[in-house]
Amino acid sequence: MSEVYFTYKGTLYPVMSTTQKDIDFAENKFQVYDDDIFNITFPKSGTTWMMEILSLIKTNGDPTWIKTVPNWDRVPWIEAPGVGEKLQTANGNPRLITSHLGRHIFCKSFSSSNAKVIYTIRNPKDVLVSFYHFARMSAFFKDPESFDQFINDFLSGNVGYGSWFDHVKGWMEFAGKENFMLHSYEDMQKDLRGSIKKIAKFIGKELEEETLESIVQNVTFENMKENCMANFSLLPDLYMDQKKSPFMRKGISGDWKNHFTVAQNEYFDQIYKEKMKDFNMKFVWDEN
Repeated sequence: MSEVYFTYKGTLYPVMSTTQKDIDFAENKFQVYDDDIFNITFPKSGTTWMMEILSLIKTNGDPTWIKTVPNWDRVPWIEAPGVGEKLQTANGNPRLITSHLGRHIFCKSFSSSNAKVIYTIRNPKDVLVSFYHFARMSAFFKDPESFDQFINDFLSGNVGYGSWFDHVKGWMEFAGKENFMLHSYEDMQKDLRGSIKKIAKFIGKELEEETLESIVQNVTFENMKENCMANFSLLPDLYMDQKKSPFMRKGISGDWKNHFTVAQNEYFDQIYKEKMKDFNMKFVWDEN
């Protein structure tokens, strides 16, 4: 596994996505500005969707930017090779920044800033399924031996970016703070228009109806799937082989039901309850 991942403070990171130097820079040297807006997720939780929404809010619904500039240049990953240092001198007004980093190694300067974080969560069963298909087509992650093995790896945190449980619980330490917004993939699916209005209000933007309508239309799954600036089709097969599985695969909730056996589901639920037993928050997918 060493050829695919490296370990930083106990967590696995893909060698093709980031480096120890870049994570260290993001954690210890990156200066967060008060007007920064961070799009934070565990992988496969709605990262790209939020990138498109934030891009369109910034341009007041004008789709030119999202159709001419790749999303990784519009809302770049702070931990991507060399990006943190470039962002440090960028003048985005505000800077839109994406990250998969856990709270424990996130920018230290964030805690003393008024920068805003939008943290998007998703049913971990759907995260697992999406992650499994992504790992099969992407050179960034270890190719799963089987779906059953991937369940074990996911539940034990033996995947790129580590434990879903640790990631979520770490970022939930900010729940309730004025500069932190918790949002779910499921919320966006149920009420995309309402979700966009809430996101815009959180970052201090009031949207005209025409602007809101443009954003809604441009961030539908179908339109993002066709947009080469969002669907990662600009990358060569060396990095993502979309013949194996498209990056924009289904964009739905509940697909885990088409993958999990009864036994796998029961096992997942058992581990989930054990790891979340001392966690007081309930999410949209929790039974109670």
